[in-house]
Amino acid sequence: MKSIFDKVSNDCSKLVIKRYSTSFYFSSSLLSKSIRQDIFNIYGFVRLADEIVDTFHEYPKKELLEDFESELWRSLDNKISLNPILNSFQHTVNKYSISKDLISSFLDSMKMDLEKKEYNSVEEYKKYIYGSADVVGLMCLKVFVRGSEDSYDDLSPFAISLGSAFQKVNFLRDLKDDSNILSRVYFPNVDMDNFNEKTKKEIILEIDKDFANAVKGIDKLPKNSKFAVYIAYRYYNKLLKKLKRTPSENIVKKRIRIHNLTKFIVIARSYVKYQLNLIQWI
Repeated sequence: MKSIFDKVSNDCSKLVIKRYSTSFYFSSSLLSKSIRQDIFNIYGFVRLADEIVDTFHEYPKKELLEDFESELWRSLDNKISLNPILNSFQHTVNKYSISKDLISSFLDSMKMDLEKKEYNSVEEYKKYIYGSADVVGLMCLKVFVRGSEDSYDDLSPFAISLGSAFQKVNFLRDLKDDSNILSRVYFPNVDMDNFNEKTKKEIILEIDKDFANAVKGIDKLPKNSKFAVYIAYRYYNKLLKKLKRTPSENIVKKRIRIHNLTKFIVIARSYVKYQLNLIQWI
């Protein structure tokens, strides 16, 4: 029975997130049960594609990504795939009529990661961020609003800002590993040999602007997702504050992390504020 295979597929997507990102898995567990699995399905797809371009160095990554994409488009048409991750993803895409343009933009950014090492223009940089992060937020938003086009259109600008902020924080946190291991520098015109406080502050100012706009939209989210998205925002904002305090020369030497105890404190405090309606959204 296909229902059994669909359950196995969903379990696979959930397991991917649980193994690869404990922070995301926990924040997703705060979503309403009615949409939780669909978010797991989206991120399972995203994670698998990202792994192809970021970690499968001893294998034919371009061929693997091409095969992955071909099977994806077939699964969307056929409403089934023998790849459990793609099978669960196609179900969510078809269920909420998620635009294929969003998926194409995501895959375009993954292809850029196969070849491109530096982003010398703001246009290239923004295109990559849109495809690698913003569209993921937009796919999730489609689930949050249960496919409502009006709500989706109203909240899309805020989702894009949040996705951009998250991705830029990741870029800044991972500056050392992206440069040394993957030979990538995403920030345009950044000289890794001369990364200084001025450059760091310019990047952080950009992130602060994204967060300032994004947080306005969190308050407008449906109850099914508001608290979970708020927790993700609080975690990334905490990480950004740590990056602000970290000297630029240290950022290029080591990956900045948030300890588990700090994560727990952030979550506990956020929960209390949320329950007592003490959150200042703007």
